[in-house]
Amino acid sequence: MKRNRKLFLTALFCFSIPLVVKAQVYIDKTAQVSIFSSTPIEDIKATSHSGVLVLQLPRQEIAVQLMVKTLEFDKELMQQHFNEDYMESDKYPVAKFKGTIEPKIDLTKDGEYNVAAKGILNVHGVNQTRIINGKITVKNGVVSLYSVFDIACTAHHIKIPSLVVTKVAEVIQVKIQSNLNPLK
Repeated sequence: MKRNRKLFLTALFCFSIPLVVKAQVYIDKTAQVSIFSSTPIEDIKATSHSGVLVLQLPRQEIAVQLMVKTLEFDKELMQQHFNEDYMESDKYPVAKFKGTIEPKIDLTKDGEYNVAAKGILNVHGVNQTRIINGKITVKNGVVSLYSVFDIACTAHHIKIPSLVVTKVAEVIQVKIQSNLNPLK
């Protein structure tokens, strides 16, 4: 009888772990990712509402992924040049970041948490170790994330032709805004 009880408790424990972990996974499949480039000649901006962001607690892991071609520009020709000439989106279709967040946060408590995510940023097929700062806000059970950071084109081997160097900045600002929901 005692052996059966131990077996039952072990099985219950093993099967309950995925439920606990699953309840602490937050996801957003419509994260807004924007880019902005400013030069004296021209400002370039684009936005996507197709970013995927996953926050996994208690491991404090974060992953962000964007299909580069989902970025929409005001001018169709800009979008074409961006995808074909600079980002080579057919060859490098995805930009992504995977890392861990510090400090440890409790998403059951309302508040604003300044965080730093340390991990690997992959843009244009080039991995860079980065620390990206952001803010996670919890209000009435709603979890949101906001981050603004810069990407140097040269760090990811993105070549800007000398003919347009006055129109395209060497450093691009990236902004991420996300409302996360518990994974069901």
